[in-house]
Amino acid sequence: MKKRNGHAEPKYVTVGRILAPHGVRGEVKVEIMTDFPDRFMEHPRLYLGRSSTPVRVGSARFFKQFVLLKFEGYPDRNSVEGLRGELLQIPIGEAIMLEEGEHYVYEMLGLEVITDDGRELGEITEVIETGANDVYVVRGPLGEVLLPDTDEVVLEVDLKGGKVEVHLLPGLMPEEQAISSKEISP
Repeated sequence: MKKRNGHAEPKYVTVGRILAPHGVRGEVKVEIMTDFPDRFMEHPRLYLGRSSTPVRVGSARFFKQFVLLKFEGYPDRNSVEGLRGELLQIPIGEAIMLEEGEHYVYEMLGLEVITDDGRELGEITEVIETGANDVYVVRGPLGEVLLPDTDEVVLEVDLKGGKVEVHLLPGLMPEEQAISSKEISP
């Protein structure tokens, strides 16, 4: 397993979370946590939870904004009741290759962030998925900095070099945020 700044490359990628049983025939309602939900129809095997227990998918169908899955060996509602909250994963080797300039969340963790004027901000410790764009949580010598993953801010991602070059827009630095909030208060 490759490591970068203390972050190991995972063996699995999370694609969903089991929310609850659905009906009485052993189906589960799954929150979709992937940009490629059609993959639920293509993967004959998923892996459950932290132990990565393999489960065979008997059937899959979309229902509203969820996917309903039926696993082999889970014949009824009682057999899937204990699966609530479990994450569903696929092996990292089966993940879809992303287009150039796109990255999986795990790839961003641990990258050093440097501004286009040479300041070191720290490393990406978390990625917040907002729906509009991801936000990188960077912790370092200046404290915590939140950086939106937009073309105006993120200039270059160098996975091999372990670095991200960013351009800081006004208001992104913690001291600038504190000053602007003081100006607003009476």
